[in-house]
Amino acid sequence: MNYELFIAKRIIAGKEHKNSISSPIIKIAIVAISLGIIIMSISVSVSLGFKNKIREKIAGFKGHVQITNYDNNYSDVSTVPINLNQDFYPNFTTVSGIKKVQPYINKAGLIRTKNNFQGIVFKGVNKDYDFSFFEEFLIEGRLPNYDQPRNREILISKSIVDQLELKLKDTINVGFQVESSTGFKSRKPVIVGIFKTGFAEFDNSIIVGDLKEVQRINRWKEDEVGGFEILIDNFDEIREKGEEINMNISPVLKADTLLQTFWQIFDWLKLFDNNVWFILGIMILVAGINMITALLVLILERVQMIGILKSLGSKNTEIRKVFLYNASYLILKGLFWGNLIAFVLLFVQKYFKLISLDPQTYNVSTVPVEFNFLYLFLLNLGTLFLCLVMLLLPSMIISKIQPSRAIKFD
Repeated sequence: MNYELFIAKRIIAGKEHKNSISSPIIKIAIVAISLGIIIMSISVSVSLGFKNKIREKIAGFKGHVQITNYDNNYSDVSTVPINLNQDFYPNFTTVSGIKKVQPYINKAGLIRTKNNFQGIVFKGVNKDYDFSFFEEFLIEGRLPNYDQPRNREILISKSIVDQLELKLKDTINVGFQVESSTGFKSRKPVIVGIFKTGFAEFDNSIIVGDLKEVQRINRWKEDEVGGFEILIDNFDEIREKGEEINMNISPVLKADTLLQTFWQIFDWLKLFDNNVWFILGIMILVAGINMITALLVLILERVQMIGILKSLGSKNTEIRKVFLYNASYLILKGLFWGNLIAFVLLFVQKYFKLISLDPQTYNVSTVPVEFNFLYLFLLNLGTLFLCLVMLLLPSMIISKIQPSRAIKFD
């Protein structure tokens, strides 16, 4: 029989324990644990939400890896064509973990209305393009129909529509500069869908239409495109996949990952990780200090019991276990209530989106939440473990208590 655990349970269940001097201190310690786990859970879930949302949005507009011609000089506009007939298109068989390969052409243009104008990038894609991203953020209308003889339909963002005072089914006037010419070509696409991703950098510039329209503007052949977007299965492998793709394409082509193209954004996201680690450290330290205080008060309150147990032959380590079991109960109680409250708050934010953000600053319109139960479990386990480790040293005060004095202690 584990008599240390038995005594700890009796102490916890005892009425005198609940009405003792240590009761308010114990409650404060439990509240500290609860608040700590609430703040830590929210920090981890929101940080993961931010990173995943921004990754998804950038990949939705640009793919995970972009294959372009070296002569494009890292420009977002397609100036030098690539032959569509590549060994890796439509299926990249030489590299595993590739979900999709899709061609595109980017062309800079200018939307003109009676009262205003807006510079844009016309992104031309074909009917095999993965529209699931734009479908998710479509707030009005539908996706373009690629089954018609000539497709003039486009998707445009809510921010551009608002700035230029446009609406669904409007025919707009877009001018494009012709390569090797000082003239402009004009096109009149029709707005069939309006999207809103909250990623201001792209929402304010990109419209999506038919790849063949851009080929006509550029005077390119049907088998010439601006580049290829590669979608991979696992974002965590993006560096490795980028290197593998580079090794398996023509020397005149280059493959750039999102981490290379948008390194400023991903460096900014790394700051979230640093902030989260700082919050975790502070919260665990505060919770540990409160538990140390509670444990010392519990020990002082039970000096006579410690003296009696020692006089009956109990070892210091066995008595320490009694109080560590007691502290574990208090920590677990705090973790339970903290997790419950944190889950409710995160659930409400995830599905009701009560807290909004400025998309111009954060690239998302509401605070994103991502549940990762493995991380949350490890967070709870780590909190329990570290708090108990911090209690090992103060619990050694038990070895200093002498039975003869302790029994007389009042």
